Amino acid sequence: MKSDTREKLMGVSVATLATALYKRGLRSQVIQGVHPVAPKGRNMVGPAFTLRYMPAREDRNQLVEFRNPEHPQRVAIESCPEGHVLVMDSRKDARAASAGDILITRLMVRGGAGVVSDGGFRDASVIGALDIPAYHQRPSSPTNLTLHEAIEINVPIGCGDAPVFPGDVIVGDDDCVIVLPAALADELADEAVEMTAYEDFVVEQVKGGESIIGLYPQTIDRHREAFESWRKANNR
Repeated sequence: MKSDTREKLMGVSVATLATALYKRGLRSQVIQGVHPVAPKGRNMVGPAFTLRYMPAREDRNQLVEFRNPEHPQRVAIESCPEGHVLVMDSRKDARAASAGDILITRLMVRGGAGVVSDGGFRDASVIGALDIPAYHQRPSSPTNLTLHEAIEINVPIGCGDAPVFPGDVIVGDDDCVIVLPAALADELADEAVEMTAYEDFVVEQVKGGESIIGLYPQTIDRHREAFESWRKANNR
């Protein structure tokens, strides 16, 4: 992705991006049910690198499987490109962990931009203290082998009911995570920056006692004129 697109997306909210997508008829891009393991105070932004889990079958998912150097979970951690977000389809099931702190630490050290699972992480308190944004449904202790088998790397997946294709742009804030189709990322970033500027102006006006009628959305000319003056004064 373009560096200026990444920079723009670092400064906008998932809610604003959801509205921009809704204008384009895309209504299901928020990854449902996932939350930050711990707030970071900054956005997670990066192209998606995916891992898909399927229901585990007992004869294929014993602890000895982790000794296999080609185990997809381990390979995904070791092959996720720098600056990308590892997104895991964990079947919306947090009863068994998608990963733990050792694997997520390795992903961080390799330069991963973040990690998302619609299941759960074990060692969640340790992961929350790491310097990498991480999102999941809730903490979980049992190993993923008890319920889930990591089966495919970097293929289209569903995560929290959102469609995720490799290379789609993932944005997470301190609330939730959204998936931007790769072809739309640049224009969505530009639009979201504009929307954010106006929303920041609106917040100031509302705090000052202004009614939202005619202001949000802007339908009265004096608000448009005031916004233009505000932008110049605030270099926005």
